[in-house]
Amino acid sequence: MATMVTFHAHPDDECIACGGVMRKAFEEGHRVVLVVATRGEHGEVPEGFLAEGEELWQRRVVETEAAAEILGVARTEFLGYVDSGMMGEATNDAPGSFWTASVEEAAEKLAAILREENADVLTCYDDNGGYGHPDHIQVHRVGMRAAELAGTPRVYQNTMNRDHLQRGMAAFAAQAEAAGLEVPDLNGGDEVGKPESVLTARVDVTAYNDHKRRAMRAHASQITEESFFLSMSEEPFSVAFGIEWFIREGQGPGITETDLFAGL
Repeated sequence: MATMVTFHAHPDDECIACGGVMRKAFEEGHRVVLVVATRGEHGEVPEGFLAEGEELWQRRVVETEAAAEILGVARTEFLGYVDSGMMGEATNDAPGSFWTASVEEAAEKLAAILREENADVLTCYDDNGGYGHPDHIQVHRVGMRAAELAGTPRVYQNTMNRDHLQRGMAAFAAQAEAAGLEVPDLNGGDEVGKPESVLTARVDVTAYNDHKRRAMRAHASQITEESFFLSMSEEPFSVAFGIEWFIREGQGPGITETDLFAGL
């Protein structure tokens, strides 16, 4: 049995980005540890959704625990930083925000968990955080440094395959439009994911699509039934989420790995 620590910025990021490899690892007998930098304090929530006196972060912690159970997580930890909001917002520079945190300090917090778990694998994000969110970029910086401090042997930078996404969007855009659903623009050039040529790991997680969707559904404050994630039918969902992509330094060029635990 090996141990994977998967590091994310906010509640719900885990199921969207790595839900498949998390459940796959659990099914194969590995230990899965989830670490979340913030409690997602600045997420948007419909009016009247929360109970009287309930804070959004409280609901999102409960949702994370429910999603973690679906994905086979053995341990969940929050580093205690505050959601920084989208890039350019005043919340980026608020006291306690993850974006303003000392990388060294935050990395030591994560490294302590890596050491406790004797982690074999760490997942974080690519250097642009997938799409430029400040907390996601900070996950990359903190994750890479924490792995250095703890001596974690394998670090996979989770990302999106920009070329695959653009091909897939064309496959179901017409279907979504006919159903009256909003299709997000994923053709953001250098702002979304990484080009196929720099990716080194491709993990087929289509067998766990149901777990990913159920975990997304557990984050009801952020992912509604009408959302892009849950409203699409099985085929486009599989195109969008059935493969999880990673970069590992020292691998490549091209895809050289299809299993984060191979050889462990």
